[in-house]
Formats: sequence, structure tokens, C-alpha cells
Amino acid sequence: QVRLVESRGGLVQTGGSLRLSCAASGGAFSTYGMAWFRQVPGKEREVVSCISGSGRSTYYADSVKGRFTISRDNAKNTVWLQMNSLKPEDTAVYYCAARSWDGLLHEKAVLYHYWGQGTQVTVSS
Repeated sequence: QVRLVESRGGLVQTGGSLRLSCAASGGAFSTYGMAWFRQVPGKEREVVSCISGSGRSTYYADSVKGRFTISRDNAKNTVWLQMNSLKPEDTAVYYCAARSWDGLLHEKAVLYHYWGQGTQVTVSS
């Protein structure tokens, strides 16, 4: 059983930056593909970014490409999401997710087995 604990999000102005972290415990971290999702009320949870078990492969949603960076440190059992040039439309609850690494980066929330509690990110205009 993998437990994921996200750092606190926060309130930031448009154009600002924020870094989220997700600490994992209870499993062999390097054997899990990790992802960040986000969700706003009334909408489906959408993928923001994914990273392979080794950290060598990544995926970004078009909406965040060039602004967000996902990274991981397997020695620290932690994955980060660096968010730059934030926009009001980035406002959402952000979730960290994990699934056993099978060689593919997955964008669908239903394919992830473990989830963090979620953290609110609000970008003011």
C-alpha cells in the first residue's frame, strides 16, 4: 500500500510560481509511475503531467507545457511539480497519483491506484 502526501498549495498571483511536492511511503518508489492531476468543481479530473519510474520520461498536458516541470528523486521518495507563469485557469485542486510502472505514461485517472489527499492551488487575476 502506497501512501502519498502532498504539500500545501496556496494562493498566488497571475504570473507567479509555486512548487508542489508529494512524498510517498509504503512501496518501492522507483517502481511507480507518478502523475499530477487537477480538478475543478463540475469537471473531470485531468492529467497535468506524468513521469516514469526512472524519471527519464515525462508527459505534459498542452495547457501546461513550457510552464510546468515534473521531477522526482527516488532516493527521497518524492515527486515535485514546479509551476511557473501561473494563470487563473490553473486554479484547481491538485492531486498526486501513482501506479505500478509498466513502461507507459498514462493520462487517465482511472488507471492510477494510489492518490494523495489533494491540495488547493488558487491563482488570482
